Amino acid sequence: MHPRSPLAHHEPPPAPRPPLGPKVRLLLCDDHALFRAGMKALLGKQPTLEVVGEAADGQAALEETERLRPDVVLMDIEMPRLSGIEATRRITQARSEVKVVVLTMYLEDLLVARCLEAGASGYIIKDAPVAQLTYAVETVAAGGRYLSPGAVDKMIDHRGQIIERNRTRYDLLTNREREVLKLLADGLSIKEVAARLGRSVKTAEVHKYNLMQKLDVHDRGELIRFAIAHRLVQVPLFEDLGQHS
Repeated sequence: MHPRSPLAHHEPPPAPRPPLGPKVRLLLCDDHALFRAGMKALLGKQPTLEVVGEAADGQAALEETERLRPDVVLMDIEMPRLSGIEATRRITQARSEVKVVVLTMYLEDLLVARCLEAGASGYIIKDAPVAQLTYAVETVAAGGRYLSPGAVDKMIDHRGQIIERNRTRYDLLTNREREVLKLLADGLSIKEVAARLGRSVKTAEVHKYNLMQKLDVHDRGELIRFAIAHRLVQVPLFEDLGQHS
């Protein structure tokens, strides 16, 4: 009998699990207030879980993680200010004891891989039953990993080995360049990006130039299309895409 891959998915057990002791403290991160409210109501009914806070964007996720020190962060991918993937990377680098479970509607293999590479311990789809989500959170809080069945199919081959993916141009960017890319794609001017980062306009321009060279994009329109394709923003910006180029 072959040992199970550490990334193999877990199905909820047929009988209730014994109490884990103290409740798992959760931080909910999603830019949709109604979704957060629904999740808080559902998860608040679970005897092993406690929702201790919420965040509406990636930057707030960092700040609330530092303030609340949750056990597990439930993280959406597409959020304002800072993407869920970058927020995951920074949280797990700064607070290795805090675990992140990505909760999203997307199952693209590239996204699953990027989330795991960023340090996520779990990846689950938003249409999963509450019992499955609860089990995933408990598993991750106990030091394990959880991938929903669809994500396992994207990441594990027939031998139970992790499928290697080809590196992309996005992987060449530094954390700061990724942040600048996200802000530009969100529609900020270069002056607004500089102000948001607390840096000079000249420094922001250098980051913009470097990231555009690495991505091989030549104007703001191409940059935004790249960001949309990589789930860094949700929808195109219906404005003059060249006004801040």
